[in-house]
Amino acid sequence: MNESIVVTSGLTKRYGTHTAVDDVAMRVEPGEVYGFLGPNGAGKTTTLRMLAGLIRPSSGSATVLGHQPGDPDVVRRIGVLIEGPGFYPYLSGRDNLRVLARYRGLGDAEVAAALERVGLADRAGDRFRTYSLGMKQRLGVGAALLGGPELLILDEPTNGLDPAGMAEMRALITALAADGHTVLLSSHMLSEVQEICDRVGVIAGGRLRTESSVAELRGGASLLLRAEPLELAFPAVRGALDGKALLTAGGIRIEAGPAAAPEVARAVVAAGADLLELRVDEKSLEEVFFELTEMETAQ
Repeated sequence: MNESIVVTSGLTKRYGTHTAVDDVAMRVEPGEVYGFLGPNGAGKTTTLRMLAGLIRPSSGSATVLGHQPGDPDVVRRIGVLIEGPGFYPYLSGRDNLRVLARYRGLGDAEVAAALERVGLADRAGDRFRTYSLGMKQRLGVGAALLGGPELLILDEPTNGLDPAGMAEMRALITALAADGHTVLLSSHMLSEVQEICDRVGVIAGGRLRTESSVAELRGGASLLLRAEPLELAFPAVRGALDGKALLTAGGIRIEAGPAAAPEVARAVVAAGADLLELRVDEKSLEEVFFELTEMETAQ
């Protein structure tokens, strides 16, 4: 399949006078992990609910696997975990998945495969209420995997997990993508998105601020230099690189890649300054995120 898995245009959802999602245009490609990034209340869950066919948009359009959200053909081909897993507390993990599997016309082999895939095969007979939060989240992903979906829609799958649980969930999502699943993942955890996502869409105040690869969003690498005295080092760097340098609180930021480092070092030393530090400095996803959303948070 070469067609986009998810395509939206002008997707909007209003509740009375409140606009929860406003004119969102996004695209999810086959085989990628797409990170839907935004603060709490930004419109992530509402967007995913529309894509899953759980609520209707007020205006705009969306297609999932080439069909309208909620179409029976789409429902059979996607797996969804939105706003946390909901299971019967008195049933075992295995029996909870059996209930869902019977509803979808699937057998016990599908249940066993899902439990094995999320690492719960050895605890499958335990009651759901005895599970840790991380195990409950993994069982939710297991439920989403029933039937071998082409697309997984996961809403904040690491929410509330401890560091070990978060690491396990990230490893699971990465493995699922490697197995050929397309994953649409919402999160407000910047480190999570930076580690496992191929592309991201940043949403704030219901509006999609940008959509690109993580590398493009962070921009190219620059160099950070510290030297003394600055009155000698700074002119030398600017002269060597045609002015592509900026004096900051942390030192001299140079808009050039690692290949320029030897020339910069020679220029600083030749000017009579002491070179204290010279390293590659990349903008973090956190910095980019706050740049994109600062207008919203200031309101």
